[in-house]
Amino acid sequence: MENIELDKRKLKTYALASRPSKVSISRFARKLNSKESAASLIDKLPGFLAADDLKKVINAVITAHQSQHPILLGMGAHVIKVGLTPLILQLLEKKILNGIALNGAGIIHDFELAFAGHTSEEVTDGITGGNFGMAQETGELLNRAILLGDREGLGLGTAVGKMIWEEKLPHRESSLLGQCYRMQVPVTVHVAIGTDIIHMHAAADGAAIGRTSFKDFDKFCGLVAQLEDGVYINLGSAVVLPEVFLKAISLVRNLGHQVNNLTTVNMDFKRHYRSFENVVKRPTLGSGQGYQLIGHHEIMFPLLVAGILARLEE
Repeated sequence: MENIELDKRKLKTYALASRPSKVSISRFARKLNSKESAASLIDKLPGFLAADDLKKVINAVITAHQSQHPILLGMGAHVIKVGLTPLILQLLEKKILNGIALNGAGIIHDFELAFAGHTSEEVTDGITGGNFGMAQETGELLNRAILLGDREGLGLGTAVGKMIWEEKLPHRESSLLGQCYRMQVPVTVHVAIGTDIIHMHAAADGAAIGRTSFKDFDKFCGLVAQLEDGVYINLGSAVVLPEVFLKAISLVRNLGHQVNNLTTVNMDFKRHYRSFENVVKRPTLGSGQGYQLIGHHEIMFPLLVAGILARLEE
């Protein structure tokens, strides 16, 4: 090969002002002050990547709420364990959320908090001797509520919420399921048999668990059928609820419900395959928008709620 000397003086250049750019100082963060409110903090975030997505999600929630389109929250049990129930109840009281979907573990922690004011055992301390998951009241009372609910034709979420509220458990005011029952907000529970500690107890009735959870799946599909122009938030569920949501979307569209212009949001502390594909990407193909807000629930969700409440007061 010959040795070619390149003459850089002949390069064709252009004026910087004529070039489209992805970053502009107009979108930079604004200086904060020592008395910054959460709402003004969000407003001053830079207009890039996740900060920009957070603002767009807040706008989507406010738009759906003001247009009277539904906003549904699907959530894993860890959300309850990190103390976020009061903020969810706040959104329910302001009628921002129109329905809640939980996995099976959600009823465990919500019940224990309502009954005893504490939850979440140390698994490593109990697994060696076989004591993990063997709290008597948790196994007996939850399984009894499910069995009674099945006899009354209730879904699992309603059955547990009814027990918590009507039996006046000591901390029922702090219970998500109990308060949903009181406010008559749909709450559905989607169980995978064998994943929850109450399935180990003698009082567990597989048929009752299956029927009540299946009834909740039908109820959830009925909610998803109305999500046209609405918002679905998946908070801290990596497998069960993303799978349930995708099946519900397919079912209702098969029955003629278009569910277009849907905004979906996945909030978790790390990226997962199913929550991205089944919540953010697939349901919004061709019509809608999906977002991922990655970070710890106990930080990201309060930021989202603060932004929503601030916009409501404008």
